[in-house]
Amino acid sequence: MVTETNGEPRVLATDAAIELIREIRRDHPDILFHQSGGCCDGSSPMCYPADDYIVGDNDVKLGEIDGVPVYISASQYEAWKHTQLIIDVVPGRGGMFSLDNGREKRFLTRSRLFGGGEGCVLPSRR
Repeated sequence: MVTETNGEPRVLATDAAIELIREIRRDHPDILFHQSGGCCDGSSPMCYPADDYIVGDNDVKLGEIDGVPVYISASQYEAWKHTQLIIDVVPGRGGMFSLDNGREKRFLTRSRLFGGGEGCVLPSRR
């Protein structure tokens, strides 16, 4: 588990993402995120019922947002290890098997590079 860099969380969520997480948890109380690295999903984190997704030996837990664990594959982590991931929400359809599908909004991962100024103002820290 790699949850912080220089004291800053590896993954954050915007207030809009927290709202959508809470909406989804009303229907599915136990969920998790897996940051997609596939050709079709781009920067979309996939949201699954926790008991429907098997976290693999090569998955890295980045941390939690609003009590929900966020994972990424080890190979994807190597490519993104110098970035902080920020889970946000935009209009659109979620991935076919992701729990944000059918809600007219979807999760989107934004990122920023970790650098020398980790004390700068960051989006919501939930």
